Amino acid sequence: MQIKTMDASAIKKCFLAGANAIDERKERINDLNVFPVPDGDTGTNMTMTIMSAANEVAAIEIADMKALCKAISSGSLRGARGNSGVILSQLLRGFTKEISKVEEVDVRVLSKAFERAVESAYKAVMKPKEGTILTVARAGAEKALELVDRTDNLAEFTNSVIMHMQDVLDQTPEMLPVLKDAGVVDSGGEGLLTILQGAYDALIGKKVNSSIDTEETAGDTTKMRADTEAVAGADIRFGYCTEYIVMLEKEFLSSDEREFKTYLESIGDSIVCVADEDIIKIHVHTNDPGLAIQKGLQYGSLSHMKIDNMREEHNERVIKNSQNLQNEPEHKENGFISVSVGSGLGDIFRNLGVDFIIEGGQTMNPSTEDILHAIQHINADTIFILPNNSNIILAAEQAKDLTEDKKIIVIPSKNIPQGIAAMIGFENSVSPEENEVAMTEALEQVKSGQVTYAVRDTTIDGKEIKSGDIMGLSGKTIEAVGTEVIPTTVELLEKMIDDDSELVTIYYGEDATEEEAEKIAAQIQLQHEDIDVEIQYGGQPIYYYFVSAE
Repeated sequence: MQIKTMDASAIKKCFLAGANAIDERKERINDLNVFPVPDGDTGTNMTMTIMSAANEVAAIEIADMKALCKAISSGSLRGARGNSGVILSQLLRGFTKEISKVEEVDVRVLSKAFERAVESAYKAVMKPKEGTILTVARAGAEKALELVDRTDNLAEFTNSVIMHMQDVLDQTPEMLPVLKDAGVVDSGGEGLLTILQGAYDALIGKKVNSSIDTEETAGDTTKMRADTEAVAGADIRFGYCTEYIVMLEKEFLSSDEREFKTYLESIGDSIVCVADEDIIKIHVHTNDPGLAIQKGLQYGSLSHMKIDNMREEHNERVIKNSQNLQNEPEHKENGFISVSVGSGLGDIFRNLGVDFIIEGGQTMNPSTEDILHAIQHINADTIFILPNNSNIILAAEQAKDLTEDKKIIVIPSKNIPQGIAAMIGFENSVSPEENEVAMTEALEQVKSGQVTYAVRDTTIDGKEIKSGDIMGLSGKTIEAVGTEVIPTTVELLEKMIDDDSELVTIYYGEDATEEEAEKIAAQIQLQHEDIDVEIQYGGQPIYYYFVSAE
């Protein structure tokens, strides 16, 4: 089949087909995660990221290349979840920046787009690792550059690029020993190839699914809760929560952004005005949504419009909870956002001074836009973000880059105990910069572990693991494997405790009991009389225990 160019309509069809392809295969990609834990979710993260963009793309009736590229870039950027989702969003961002310059894409444009996509993605990762989605993407860009003078047929060109990427993906176990031990290829690379294969099938005319069910994909599995999210009390000053995205059709300067915010403040409160080069995200509580919408139309077309009657919602909440709502918080110097899961852990963070808890559900992977939403809810000059999961740090950094009106500091906490240690390390009397140093140093003072169950058979860290086995993990190492929770947790803690350990903390989840936690504590205390052992209710799903030694 001879195809020399693709217009915006063809690009749109290919993109939607690629999005649906990974949506259909996400569970297979999830199964490729190295650790056999129940929250291995690369496929889910990449799917939710690209579906965020697909919803915006599907809403475009007449495919224009610039509008299409804006939808893909902004939708994936704000919907990005997990490291794999953030990297995918950056690949799409770089790709669309290149093709947005033309009306039709040929082999040369596509090659440049691949190259720019890889450049953008590598910049987003501080320490790129070979054998990952980045390696597979770079291999595609290199192959594209090699082929650009050999053929002008997009079908032949793209097929050769995908085949080469598949060869490199198959080699990833030789690049990362942990992949080889688990007997899998890189899940992020597999996800990327799944998207490209779906797009290629659409390109050559195969029967593909290029429609998007916006109602089905609009749902957000990330539930957020904040002590500050209840706006007003029985008397709500502004009755309508109004949200929309402006697809920019003209230049939007810093002066325009200031003027836009000033106008919104004149008609309401709880203002969010986040500008990217392609879009503006607007949120305002107002009594006249029409005025807010008319203002947005001055800068471009609108999408994702949503208007909620807060007085009605408030009344329903009062009936359900019989509880007064709080007013907008007063301005303060420092604010805190923490990702957490489980009512007990949420209470612990709030007691330590956290203003906004992002409940990430079982996988704890909120999107970049979820974090932006949390930032806008906090009236503070400096906001510290605790991701509490290594898979959320990139999304937090991306939210930081998109925030201009507040100083954002991301403390790279990789788990719940580290996040708690960081909050304990905060000191009101010193500067944000000094606190950043102290809170980051606090992360290194605590050893953290977690206990969960295996979802499949595998071999890792030299251990044979069967589906249903109990695993004790510390960092990225499986320290203990057994068939019962209590002895496996004790074994994990014994390997974490050293001569410098003074305190062990056990956070028990929703599938564990205080009585069981006390049995674990008693066994540790018996072996280590000089160590204090504390028990806290966490309420987290999936993980029987989070534990720490410090």
